[in-house]
This record gives sequence, C-alpha cells and structure tokens, in this order.
Amino acid sequence: MENNNIPRKALGKGLEELFNNEPLDFNKVEEKIIETTPKEEIISVKLSELRSNPYQPRKIFDQNALDELAQSIKEHGVFQPIIIKPSIKGYEIVAGERRVKASLQAGLDEIPAIVRDFNDNEMMEIALLENLQRENLTCIEEAEAYQKIIEALNLTQDELSKRIGKSRSYITNSLGLLRLPKHTKELINENKISMGHARVLSKLDDENQIEELTNKIIKDGISVRELEEITSSQETFVRKNLIKKPKTEQNAAYKYVEETISEKLGTKVKIKSNKIEISFTNSNDLNRLLEIMNLDK
Repeated sequence: MENNNIPRKALGKGLEELFNNEPLDFNKVEEKIIETTPKEEIISVKLSELRSNPYQPRKIFDQNALDELAQSIKEHGVFQPIIIKPSIKGYEIVAGERRVKASLQAGLDEIPAIVRDFNDNEMMEIALLENLQRENLTCIEEAEAYQKIIEALNLTQDELSKRIGKSRSYITNSLGLLRLPKHTKELINENKISMGHARVLSKLDDENQIEELTNKIIKDGISVRELEEITSSQETFVRKNLIKKPKTEQNAAYKYVEETISEKLGTKVKIKSNKIEISFTNSNDLNRLLEIMNLDK
C-alpha cells in the first residue's frame, strides 16, 4: 500500500507547538486529530497489515482488560478509530494497540483508522503519552519510556517533567529505578514488589544488599515502612544482617506518606503542622490534580 502522499494534518507543526509548551495530554492529542479529520478520511484497515509501534513502552497487557474490551467490541464494534502511520509494508500503530489486540481477539478482520505521517519522535511521544495517561505501566516500563524519550529528543529531566506534567523529583526517582539489578526489576514488572519497595531499594548503592533485601521482601513480606526502617541506617543494616530494626519515628512515617501521595499525584507534597500541602505550577496543573482526585466536577 502506498500512503506516502497522505498530508500531515493534526500534528503537522509538532506536538510542542500544538500545545504551546503546556503539559501534553494524550486525550487532547487524539481529540484534535479526530476533530480535524473528515469522516471520509477514516478508513478501514486490515488488522493483518498492522504492526506495533516500535516505541510502544508497554510490554505486558492486562488480559482481563483485553477480554472486557474484546467483548465490548464484539457487541458494539470499535467506536474510536486507531491512529496509524504508513510503513514500508502496511502500517505502524501510533495509538490504539489495545484496540487492535482486542479486535483480533474479537475475531475482526478490519478496524477503523486515521492515517498520519508522524516522524519517529512524535510516534515515541504519543506512545508514551497514551500509556502514561490511559494505562498503568509498571514503574519499570514507565522509567524505561522516560529514558528513551529523554535520549531520543535530547531533553533534560526538567524539560521532560514540564512536557508531561510531572514533577522533576518524580522523573528523577523514576529513572533511579533503572539502576536496580535485573532480578529486582523483573519482580517489580511481575507486581511481586511494589513501587514503594522499589523506591526504597533504588536509593541503595550496594547491589548485594539490594538483592538480599529483594529476597527478604518476597520471603517475609515486609512492608515499605519496615524496609525504610531497615535501610535508614546502613551500618545497622550490615551489622545486624536484617534482624534488628531501628525504632519507628514519626518523621519517617510522614516521609513515607508524603512520597506515597507525591507518587500518586505526580507533584511535590509536604506534611507539616497536621496539614497536607500539595504543590501545583499553573491552572492546567491544578485541573490535572483535581481530575486525579475526582474533584473536577
């Protein structure tokens, strides 16, 4: 199929110009593409002609969620077209891979699609946005996606944080997970170790200690707070060999709560004088926080 002459429309000026340096929102990206595409340009594409976006950060898809989507597609069809770009042979999926997988599972042969000739950087950024804002990537998949987009677009961590509406500390902490040993990262991807555990482990330098603590989390089921207590004094940790833990301090508990809320909201959170302070940068960032807390209506 030859589609090289299809004009670039919705994102022809690039994502950063389209949103005037505001945090990018995948729903708005897709909405703008659909709004600016005449109905006659929405085509039916054979599922056999599609291949995954090479920049797709998601490697593991929730089968239960796919089953539910496939059942919905069987009953009602695919409501929203996927977005694709021409490839040497067929098309690459820019956005909508879950819909493609579910459509295949539902027994469909074709799917509605909008064709846009995105460049590689735009494909990477859209794939990242879709998964971050619509799916629950594992924290390792998320960190790997951040690293890829930083390298590909030559961004600083601060530039990336503003681009996707996350705090700088959130990006830094996320990237820190990539230094963890392979075995630990595999357990995180399998949801056997939580994000909270992973954050604590990523602050350690000794790989042997990380491996030892990883095994202890799996074997003994220690909580994130217990893990923080163990690692709060490296000297105690090494000498006592994980047996005796320091006493819990109120500040440590608050720190854990602060980090947990910060992870959830993607912004700086402080607890002091029995008050929770949540930072935001502008009205768009405030609206994002309100949506996360279901307070947007």
